[in-house]
Amino acid sequence: MIRAALLVGLLAAAPVAAQERVASIGGSVTEIVYALGQQDRLVARDSTSTWPEDATALPDVGYMRALSPEGVLSVSPDLVLADEGSGPPEAIDVLRKASVPVVLLPADPTADGIAAKVEEIGRALGVEADAEALAGTIRADLAAAEKRAAAIPEAERKRVLFVLSLQGGRIMASGEGTSAASMIEMAGAVNAVEGFEGYKPVTEEAVIAAAPDVILMMDRGAGHDPDGLFGLPAIAATPAGQSRALVTMDGLYLLGFGPRTADAVSDLSHALYAE
Repeated sequence: MIRAALLVGLLAAAPVAAQERVASIGGSVTEIVYALGQQDRLVARDSTSTWPEDATALPDVGYMRALSPEGVLSVSPDLVLADEGSGPPEAIDVLRKASVPVVLLPADPTADGIAAKVEEIGRALGVEADAEALAGTIRADLAAAEKRAAAIPEAERKRVLFVLSLQGGRIMASGEGTSAASMIEMAGAVNAVEGFEGYKPVTEEAVIAAAPDVILMMDRGAGHDPDGLFGLPAIAATPAGQSRALVTMDGLYLLGFGPRTADAVSDLSHALYAE
């Protein structure tokens, strides 16, 4: 209710008809604006907005969690659409004090969460009917993808360890309540680690006890080193390490929770169970 009231207040401060210069902060936000056919209104995007490729031609105002308000204001936006968690908070305060409406969009890694984000963006841009249609399509596509994954017998479900990063040999893994955990579950698999929320470093003992069948990582191109990963003693001791089972996917595609998520779920499920 508080978010809804805030949204209404912000939009009242700047009529939709006047909002023709939009800054999009967050990869999924930018994708949704494009999916709604409103990309001509974009005047800037953040560094996580890398798809569609056309978006990369827009001015880049920096990383969504380390925004410079001066950088955002330099493109003279009359509306900022931003993923929840964008900031820092001081930067958002500066934008609002400059009378720039800022709509913070909920980050909920579920089908309903994506649909709600689409609908909020549609209201902010004045294209509610298009947004409702897109949200309906997303819900239907994700339901179909999850139905296929649900058909996988419990006894055959892969245990998947999502590794966010490897720093000095320390494994940063995804716990409960993360976008990675949601994707793993929607793809018909089991998140291999439990007992904590968010992304945290895990001990070698915890990795071995998790006994993952597959390691899942974001594709970082030339910087990706499978030999380094499987050379870690803790990983080498797991079923995934012994079979060198690794799946990599583009980070925004895998974890963005936007219009392409149903395809990402299907691709992940296929990669896990292709044999």
